[in-house]
Amino acid sequence: MMRPSLQINISNIVFCKKICQLNLHFLPMIANYTAFTAFYSETCISLAGKRYVFFLISGDLMSTQQHFISHRFYGLKPSSTLAINEQSKKLQSEGVEVTRLGLGQSPFPVPESVVEQLRQHAHEKDYLPVAGLEALREAIAAHLQKTRAVEFEAENIMVGPGTKELLYLLQVIYSGILLLPAPSWVSYAPQAQLAGTPTHWIPTTLSDGWRISAENLQQACLDNPGQRLIMILNYPNNPAGTSYSDEQLEKIARIARQYQVIIIADEIYWELSFSEQPGCLARHYPEGTIISTGLSKWCGAGGWRLGAFAFPKALFWLRDALAVIASETFSAVSAPIQYAAITAFNGNAEIDCYVSNSRKIMQAILQYTAEVLKAGAIDCAQAEGGFYVMADFSRYRMELQKNNICNGRQLCARLLNDTGIAALPGCDFGLDAEALVVRLAMVDFDGKEALIACENDYKDDAIDSAFMKSHMSKTWLAPKTMVEWIKSMK
Repeated sequence: MMRPSLQINISNIVFCKKICQLNLHFLPMIANYTAFTAFYSETCISLAGKRYVFFLISGDLMSTQQHFISHRFYGLKPSSTLAINEQSKKLQSEGVEVTRLGLGQSPFPVPESVVEQLRQHAHEKDYLPVAGLEALREAIAAHLQKTRAVEFEAENIMVGPGTKELLYLLQVIYSGILLLPAPSWVSYAPQAQLAGTPTHWIPTTLSDGWRISAENLQQACLDNPGQRLIMILNYPNNPAGTSYSDEQLEKIARIARQYQVIIIADEIYWELSFSEQPGCLARHYPEGTIISTGLSKWCGAGGWRLGAFAFPKALFWLRDALAVIASETFSAVSAPIQYAAITAFNGNAEIDCYVSNSRKIMQAILQYTAEVLKAGAIDCAQAEGGFYVMADFSRYRMELQKNNICNGRQLCARLLNDTGIAALPGCDFGLDAEALVVRLAMVDFDGKEALIACENDYKDDAIDSAFMKSHMSKTWLAPKTMVEWIKSMK
């Protein structure tokens, strides 16, 4: 039986049987060749038509382990959002004052009525159906119908351990090209690489609010003639915070239908939309839209890991394939979490108040952030939901270059070093490395305290600077600090 192969360098081999004389001029050729395959014992290679037998005489097997990793993994690094969170925690443990604007984790606690259901069902231990608990799928379908005016039933819903896992598994299943707006959430493209899915980036601009247009989408379709296409469209958007109106989504739907593009509408922040009538793609393209939702953002339960996809009947073939791969991977979502999630999606007066106040607080801090940044000549689009603002420092490119800051990654590194503000560069989201763009997750505050103050003291009043200074001080100070920092550049 043939044994596994490994990659070895010229320093690790000795030729033990010359079939013909090894000329010295072959050595540079071997050394410059990245690596070549050998077997653990002896085998033959051919160089310039001459054959040699060799065997391994030195080198630690551990040093060759990287060559046993799939090529799809090459170049991948830990998720930048999780990495910046861990770096921020490490700096804080060392006594460094850090404003953590890197990880978009909800600052708000899980509603108490949902937590109570988790307590009551902590004893549940059995495997549940792969697609999810029937009562939960009914609750999710009803929630989508109530909030978005789209028709779903339990059979349309697939529950998973977070939408992140479902997004990845769907890419493993689907054979085609992934279309992504640039910028997009940090994990879409790496997941595509792991799944072996080619990615086509659709450019956007700050002047368009980092949104794709119907024309952009059509051009991407024309650039990939005859290809099966799937697109992930996130709104409100991470990283920009902008969203789409129904009018804009209707135009996108026309192109998607014309070119038969399947669209995953990532609506994980949808309940935190600031508009009274947020857009929903499934209203305009029901047959080709998969809605992605979950508990991590509007319900504050990111660590609970529960997400769901809502499939139209026309895409049940994808739902069925996803159920098969789910059965061979995560099997089922934690039973106590599923039972608790029924209460979250069914909703009640407490949850309605919680979501309304969460939205009110986030709208205030994001609007304030945009105003301060723009006043300091740092460009950004006004957020329309979620947790984020994208700050563009391009007006200060000359000043930054004089201080050896030439790209977004260097900008974030200096920002953290000089001000203690942790943020992520635009290149992590699909923008060019040279883009002097930073994503800010404006969530470094005590969400429980803010919710109580909002309900008790600002129930009928708009959130003002006094509220933010008192209950969100680090986040409130961050945009002012960034403006002062960039203004000090000479």
